[in-house]
Amino acid sequence: MKKILLITCFISVMFGCKTKTDSESDVMASLQATPKEVLNSGDKEIPVYDFDGLAPLLQSPGEKTRIVNFWATWCKPCVAELPHFEEIGKKYKDAGVEVILVSLDFPSKTEESLLPFVKEHNLSSQVVLLDDPRQNEWIPKVDENWSGAIPATVIISQNERSFYEKSFTFKELEAELLKHTDN
Repeated sequence: MKKILLITCFISVMFGCKTKTDSESDVMASLQATPKEVLNSGDKEIPVYDFDGLAPLLQSPGEKTRIVNFWATWCKPCVAELPHFEEIGKKYKDAGVEVILVSLDFPSKTEESLLPFVKEHNLSSQVVLLDDPRQNEWIPKVDENWSGAIPATVIISQNERSFYEKSFTFKELEAELLKHTDN
């Protein structure tokens, strides 16, 4: 019995006292589930989630405003609008805006497409790969009106949630963001 108590105490000390490091982002803290795996693109980590792991990112981020963009490297309109999301993320970071880029690239193509793309374009926003073949189940959970076409974007603030199945210019994206913030 003493051995079991001693082992329990040791496990509690070793794993219960882990402190969050500065390098862990708020976005990663929002994700409750353990990723299926973590891919590396240079110095950037890209967690891979099924929809259940990703779902917390589609909830209210409290005091922040979150922009979640569904995209893929093979989608020309998606790639064309990515710089706008990057610029918004940088411009409004201090105002509590976080941008998450949810890649819908084929998991079998990540080594040849997603990882080189993220590195080449030096994406500063959090990139997450959604690997869940149950599209017919999770697409309506993102938004009941979503056909599944990309690009698609969700803007979530404390009291509002808006879904867009379209491409954005910088001005359009900024205007929609400002409807969700006090700026």
